[in-house]
Amino acid sequence: MSLVEEESQVADPAPQTEVDLEEGSWSELLRPRHLAATVTLCLGVALFAFNEFFVSTALPTAVAEFGGAALLSWAFTLYLVFAIVGGALAASLKVRFGARNTLIVAALVFATGTAIATMASSMPQVLAGRVLQGFGEGIIAALCYALIPELFPQRLVPKIFGAEAIVWAAAAFGGPLISGLLTEYWSWRAAFFVNIPAAAIFIALVVAILRQPKQSPRAAGSVPLLRLVAFGFGIMLISLSNTAADGYSMSALLAAALAVFVATVHFDRRSPQSILPFGAFSFDRPLGTGLWVVLLMPLAQASGSVYLVYALQHLWGFGPTAAGFSNALMAISWSLTAIIVASLRSHETRVRLVWTGPLFLCLGLGGLTLAVASGEYGLVFVSQSAVGAGFGLCWGTLSQLLMNVSSIEERDKTSALLPTLQSAGYAIGAAVFGAVANAGGFDEGVSARVISAAMLGVFALGCVLAAASLVFGIRTLRLARCEGRATIQ
Repeated sequence: MSLVEEESQVADPAPQTEVDLEEGSWSELLRPRHLAATVTLCLGVALFAFNEFFVSTALPTAVAEFGGAALLSWAFTLYLVFAIVGGALAASLKVRFGARNTLIVAALVFATGTAIATMASSMPQVLAGRVLQGFGEGIIAALCYALIPELFPQRLVPKIFGAEAIVWAAAAFGGPLISGLLTEYWSWRAAFFVNIPAAAIFIALVVAILRQPKQSPRAAGSVPLLRLVAFGFGIMLISLSNTAADGYSMSALLAAALAVFVATVHFDRRSPQSILPFGAFSFDRPLGTGLWVVLLMPLAQASGSVYLVYALQHLWGFGPTAAGFSNALMAISWSLTAIIVASLRSHETRVRLVWTGPLFLCLGLGGLTLAVASGEYGLVFVSQSAVGAGFGLCWGTLSQLLMNVSSIEERDKTSALLPTLQSAGYAIGAAVFGAVANAGGFDEGVSARVISAAMLGVFALGCVLAAASLVFGIRTLRLARCEGRATIQ
């Protein structure tokens, strides 16, 4: 028998007392009532997280077998573009077909893409598989967020965000190791194939815990295909900017992408069938300013995720494993901090900590800037711990707050937008910091002095973006309190 009926999705959650909000415990996630839902949502996130780390480790070996090194970056670009498009479409699909059917079909699309990539005999076939993987997983990740307030009582929402943080940390730490072992001692295809049984388990769990509503799905109107294509095209322009031959071409592509995004958001706000929730990216609503935080924090952090390992290797002579540990340290810090915050019994205390997340991110990126300027590599690891703690302090609570300040009718749009916007932030950040690094003379074989100067520009800009996210974070809390929406609704 199903644990959850989707018809309950349209009902406004019953008000809960402060006592109720403080009674959530980690053990409840593992009790029979919530265990299947916990495993399902964590597995949905794991498909996205582990797939990213597995493939990044295995793809270079596939390129060596097939040739076509020029297509390597497209294996990541196409996956990301279609994951973002799938995430943007997820809320509409959920309304039109129901979460159960949408998740099953998305998982089948993901598994089909995985099978195509696993059995590929050329790089174009791998790329075709990556397109399907990205589209399916973008929908899955978005709906796993959207289902959190429907599958769990509000008191357990912080705990499920903490559990998902553990999944991300496990993926960042263990993904490259497991994929490397599979690739080295078996085949790169094995690193792809492990996603297929995981997708099958996910489908079985979805079937077990969700069922279609008794009433017909609500009318969702036409699919906003043109706006989705425009959004994907903007992300593609950003990705193409990384391959531009000179700074002028890169700047032109980034400017064109910005124009596409601004126009798309403008037209979406005027459409009766909008992709974005009402008030998205406005400066006078808590939802709008909160979404800026969700975009800017990963955008700023992309400075470290793209260039830090390279800097450790070429400025301080670290080996690949030791240099890669800096990213693992960030993930571990994120996970541990998220667990501590989720364990706090007072929701109000968690909300008060939201602004400290961007602050720690700003301090961490400032530390990376200082490390490059002074040549003190020890600051790198302290700074990475601060960056991870920044996300752990605020990410789960901020996500829950943005769901709370959304209307019941638009909560699906907000929830599905969160992982999509996070991915977009990383994509935009990679392009922007690529432009900054290239403008600073960054290139293969340049001197340590040139690398240091380029990295200073990269991390300094990261600090500015993190500071902007701090301003938006503080404003989000003020606006939410003015509206009386800072507590759980």
